[in-house]
Amino acid sequence: MDNTQLQLSNQICFPIYSVSRLITKAYKPYLDEMALTYPQYLVLMVLWENDSISINQISEKLLLNTNTLSPLLKRMEKMKLLQRNRSSNDERNVIVKLTEKGTNLKTQATPIPKKLIKILLTENIKLSEVLQLKDMLNEWIRILSNNNKNSY
Repeated sequence: MDNTQLQLSNQICFPIYSVSRLITKAYKPYLDEMALTYPQYLVLMVLWENDSISINQISEKLLLNTNTLSPLLKRMEKMKLLQRNRSSNDERNVIVKLTEKGTNLKTQATPIPKKLIKILLTENIKLSEVLQLKDMLNEWIRILSNNNKNSY
């Protein structure tokens, strides 16, 4: 039996998992200044792009189950970053809308992506390679999302 396939160093998923954790950790000092967690920051980015959207739409964009997203949105509503209201067209849908406070955080958050890119770029890693990796990961997300359609 070949045991090399079960070695951590041979796994594709482990470096991705580790990089994800380390990038989230790199965001932490910037998000702490805004009193946000990384998942809250992701929700705000979705809403800064498209305000007044349903919880289901946020769930789809972030690949999160609504039962994971709902408590997060509830905490953000208590922080006065957003409002949740039943849709007038369909009471089963809850529409999420930014408050003025949530909208104003965008100005403070704007420099964060450039700061993170600056951390990642070295003499061995060029911006074009970072963007190529992002494109590849987005393709993997598409493939895996299609493969796991009903998991979120």
